[in-house]
Amino acid sequence: MPDSPPSIVTIRGLSKTYASGFHALRNVDLTIRRGEIFALLGPNGAGKTTLISIICGIVNPTAGSVIADGHDIAREFRAARAKIGLVPQELSTDAFETVWSTVSFSRGLFGKRRNPAHIEKILRALTLWDKKDAKIMTLSGGMKRRVLIAKALSHEPTILFLDEPTAGVDVELRHEMWTMVRELRASGVTIILTTHYIEEAQEMADRIGVINKGELIVVEDKDVLMRKLGKRQLALHLQAPLDKLPDTLAGLPLELSADHGTLTYTFDLQRDQTGIAELLEQLGELGIAFKDLHSKESSLEEIFVSLVKGKS
Repeated sequence: MPDSPPSIVTIRGLSKTYASGFHALRNVDLTIRRGEIFALLGPNGAGKTTLISIICGIVNPTAGSVIADGHDIAREFRAARAKIGLVPQELSTDAFETVWSTVSFSRGLFGKRRNPAHIEKILRALTLWDKKDAKIMTLSGGMKRRVLIAKALSHEPTILFLDEPTAGVDVELRHEMWTMVRELRASGVTIILTTHYIEEAQEMADRIGVINKGELIVVEDKDVLMRKLGKRQLALHLQAPLDKLPDTLAGLPLELSADHGTLTYTFDLQRDQTGIAELLEQLGELGIAFKDLHSKESSLEEIFVSLVKGKS
């Protein structure tokens, strides 16, 4: 097997307990690979933002360690933070500043020398160049979100955190953002995003982590996760309705629809024998005819819901 890419973020034994006694994170171990898009999924209050905030040095952990591109976030805070760009959920920008000024100022905060060529490159990549002299307050919500990304990239980080990057934006802009994130990854930036949109993780991520009640319950390559936990269903649309399932079929993973017109058979893709041939043979022997059939794989959303239910 080929070697895995080297890690860029290494998290070991990370926990956070607030003064109230609330356990926001519980002993999290996670390795982010250099150059990947990693999606962190979880319901509200699961610990996604707390985890990002600790890595970015905004919140102090109760226990554990984080290494960001070779730097310990506790012992080498400035060096570690210089490697990280953060795009927060909230659209908090300096309303009266121009796009150019606010992005340039962000670069200066990290002690970087002025580099107008780099700022221009970012603004052009984010289709903000024609807005460079516009005040932030005059921009649309989508453009303000692009400004946040430009600010996060101003100091040339190697790791970019996107906390709910497309929350509250329309579908068209969401797809534009996806394209932009892929281009950033292609330029060498490692992307870690949290999202409520299952389709976002399914569309973009190389690997997916699921967090629930402060615990990381699964980390897996997206395709492997889909294969391991995904079920495929075969829907058979009957020529004539069935009153009920025949007793001889009662032991099979088979459901009769509410209108009695469709049989749905669920099978595991990992197994050598799906049982479909035997099912069709039994239906033929029972004189149950169907007019058509089609199959579908479970979505990442269904997998996510089953994982969280299983751990709750």
